This record gives sequence, structure tokens and C-alpha cells, in this order.
Amino acid sequence: MIKMIRDVLAAEAAAITSIPDDNPFAECVTLFLQSKQRAGKLVISGVGKAGEVGKKMATTFCSVGLPSVFLHPLEAQHGDLGILHPQDVLLLISNSGKTREVIELEWLARRLHPDLKVITLTGNPGSDLAKSSDLVLSTGGPKEVCPLGLAPTTSTTTMVVIGDVLAVLVVHI
Repeated sequence: MIKMIRDVLAAEAAAITSIPDDNPFAECVTLFLQSKQRAGKLVISGVGKAGEVGKKMATTFCSVGLPSVFLHPLEAQHGDLGILHPQDVLLLISNSGKTREVIELEWLARRLHPDLKVITLTGNPGSDLAKSSDLVLSTGGPKEVCPLGLAPTTSTTTMVVIGDVLAVLVVHI
């Protein structure tokens, strides 16, 4: 049991250290702060576990003085898209980069506000969602530590860490 625990901890730590350090962290934070200067906010969206990570990110950014909200992609399609304004930045989270609801949200958001800045956080920087974004943050695509490969584990760990890096940079910049 102890070996299994150590193996999981080692896999999670390895996933964190494998996050690409050439991610456009500074460019993302610049967009966030420019949006704030224009009375905008950071709107974060995702589905499932990625959505839960997005909710955590939104509250963390609020804690450091960056106005942020979580927008569920399905709710956006049923009227909540009105929360999104042209001076905002949209951060989409999808490990696969293929989440239908997130792709549809990106399409609707761009249709509503063609000049909206969109950032994608994904484990698949080659996905169509990533290609349609202004900036892409890669998790490094870590292998899930779940032995069944079903439960998001290392992927969500890296997403949370990337969110924390961005929040700390907001404070420093």
C-alpha cells in the first residue's frame, strides 16, 4: 500500500514538472490585466472535472483581485452567454480539446463578440479548439495515474497548477 501511495505521488509530481515552461503564461496574464483595465473580467468555462477546476480558478483569481466568473457551457447556450462582454477574456478548459459543449461555447462566443480573446487550457494543443484560440496553455498531456485510465487525475492536477501559476503571476505583474 505504501508503495502504491508513493507511486501515485511520484506520478502526480512528474506530471507537474512536465508542464511546458514555454507556455504563454505572461501573455495570458497580460490579456487578463488588459481586460481588467477595460472593466472586463476573466470568464472561465469547462465541463466535468475540468469545469470544477475552472470554478476553483475563478475563485482564486477573484482572491487576487482579478474579476472572474465561471460560465457553464450548457447554461451559456440557454441564456447565460449574456455574462460575456467584448472586453472580457474567455478561458476554455478541455483536456482532450474535443469537448463538444466547450467547442460550441467558443463558436457562440466568437459569433457574439468576434474580437473576443480566447485562451484554451488543454492536454491536446493540436486540437481544433486549441487551433481556434488566441493562446494555448498545455498541460503536457500527462498520462492519468488512475489504473483504469478513467478518472481525471494527473490531468486535473496539472490544470490546477497552471491556474495557480497564472494567479501568482497576476499578483507579481
